[in-house]
Amino acid sequence: MQTKLADFVRDTADGAEAEAILRKCVHCGFCTATCPTFQLLGDELDSPRGRIYLIKQMLEGEPVSARTQLHLDRCLTCRSCETTCPSGVEYGRLVDIGRKWAEQLAPPRSAPQQVKRWLLANTISQPTLFGAAYRAGRALRPLMPAALADKLAPARQRGHWPEPRHARKWLVLGGCAQPALTPDVNAAAARVLDRIGISLVEIRRDGCCGALRSHLNDHEGGREDAARLLQHWWPALERGEVEGVVITASGCGSFIRDYRHLFRDDAPMLAQAGKVVAQTFDIAELVSPHAAALEVLLAARPSADGTAIAFHSPCTLQHGLQIRGVVERLLRLAGYVLTPVADAHLCCGSAGSYSLLQPEIAARLRDNKLAALSAGGPAGVASANVGCIAHLAGAAAVPVRHWIEWLDDALAD
Repeated sequence: MQTKLADFVRDTADGAEAEAILRKCVHCGFCTATCPTFQLLGDELDSPRGRIYLIKQMLEGEPVSARTQLHLDRCLTCRSCETTCPSGVEYGRLVDIGRKWAEQLAPPRSAPQQVKRWLLANTISQPTLFGAAYRAGRALRPLMPAALADKLAPARQRGHWPEPRHARKWLVLGGCAQPALTPDVNAAAARVLDRIGISLVEIRRDGCCGALRSHLNDHEGGREDAARLLQHWWPALERGEVEGVVITASGCGSFIRDYRHLFRDDAPMLAQAGKVVAQTFDIAELVSPHAAALEVLLAARPSADGTAIAFHSPCTLQHGLQIRGVVERLLRLAGYVLTPVADAHLCCGSAGSYSLLQPEIAARLRDNKLAALSAGGPAGVASANVGCIAHLAGAAAVPVRHWIEWLDDALAD
């Protein structure tokens, strides 16, 4: 694609990156076949190809309207189009640049929109504040509209967390929303890893990875959250007290994997971020090499005994981290029967704060995903990301849990 960027962006880092990405696009349209919003709405401007045109026009100096911003807002940033694209277009990076400049060049958002986005960015990203707000919301659930009440899952308890008794130790991200929404996920990971000789260590209230504020166009706030997280982890990594960091939320893991890009203009932070990212892994990547040990443990237990479950692979797992088939193998090893899921590449509609900002589209995507997940009659659904679990569980007829919880069940004495 030929480009002629406007003066305001041409000689900036954003301009250089956007131009390189735009020049890769050959307008083939393969991306439209795997774009959830295009499949749902049928509008070319709600497809990756259409949004690329909008971003190109904006960066070339064309007027930016609220409609341009709307089409960029509607993008889930699921990155399914990146998996499909034969030219290697880094669409996720481009749409981040587009949203950043649209925020500056488009007419100001309405006051209610600005307030809502500010509250989301500055409430959910604070674990203590979000936890208190979520408990209060749960208490008031009977008084709320159904659409909002569905976002509030029943209270869950955090189970036993084994003492750090092994020589091998790993840190785990506590996160911002996860302690309130799915408090037993990290504890279940700790129990599974304990059985294979690894102790999981948690730094309480380590906070948000930076994804939430970054995706709401508060890029400086996102970098602050990310830098704070690195400062929490770095001392233990530098002293060799732990081997690395494990992430149980694929959304956080996908964002952390891009920390080198996030801090590309900050040399001291870039060096530290690079070292941390090299030692950070999704829980599936840490458990999978120990499949043989798990098999021995499972042989002495009744395991899952053929229980049928459906696996929902979050976009951040399959398109962001590009981890495919690993979780499925572990669940089958544990004795679960995985039911087929049509269109498994399509987003469930959670996408961080998307389900709160675009509730109608998110609800339709969720209902489509639940129909695909339930088609095989499973007893439950396994996923790999806290946001997807909370989003799906609000309307699911069967339990929706993290896959490490299902694996922990199979290993239970």
